Amino acid sequence: MLQAAEVRERLLRALDVPAGATSDFDQNGPVPADLPARPAGVLAAFREDGRLLLTKRASGLRHHPGQIALPGGKVDPGDADETAAALREAREEVGLDPAQVEVLGVLPPHRTVTGFAMTPVLAMIRGPFTPVPEAGEVEEAFTVPFAHIADPGNYRLERRLWRGGWRSYHVAPFGPYYIWGATARVLLALAKRLSE
Repeated sequence: MLQAAEVRERLLRALDVPAGATSDFDQNGPVPADLPARPAGVLAAFREDGRLLLTKRASGLRHHPGQIALPGGKVDPGDADETAAALREAREEVGLDPAQVEVLGVLPPHRTVTGFAMTPVLAMIRGPFTPVPEAGEVEEAFTVPFAHIADPGNYRLERRLWRGGWRSYHVAPFGPYYIWGATARVLLALAKRLSE
């Protein structure tokens, strides 16, 4: 089992690896010029044993219903920035107290097909934490081992018909959880940096 200091050190080293922004369009052509870029923040929060906190979004949500996601959402007027939005949303979605979160840094933004410029906030959860999913927003909260997240070999490309055309996207399935789309693409970018 990984120790907290090792997890923290590996994540900090990954932040030092140069990397560019990513998007849902990486395998499908350029980002459309007329696509909005609404700012959003998501929290890539690792427990001290290296397990990453993920959520399964409620099926009734307007954006990305039923998908596996990092806690987070759009930047609201009261948020100072994307990091503040990610911390606020993590508290709302799974009851994570920001006082338990050590923010290590941010990864380059990811543009989503739904018009968000999503900034992943890399962090550690300090001490014991039991997620309490917010009914109506989160169906389930769970964790995935560091070894799965950090290995680029666990990611692959798939494709499906979407709005009349074929779209390619990354996936990183883990047990019953189908991690795909923007979440998988962001985590793959992190995995590549972790393997440098």
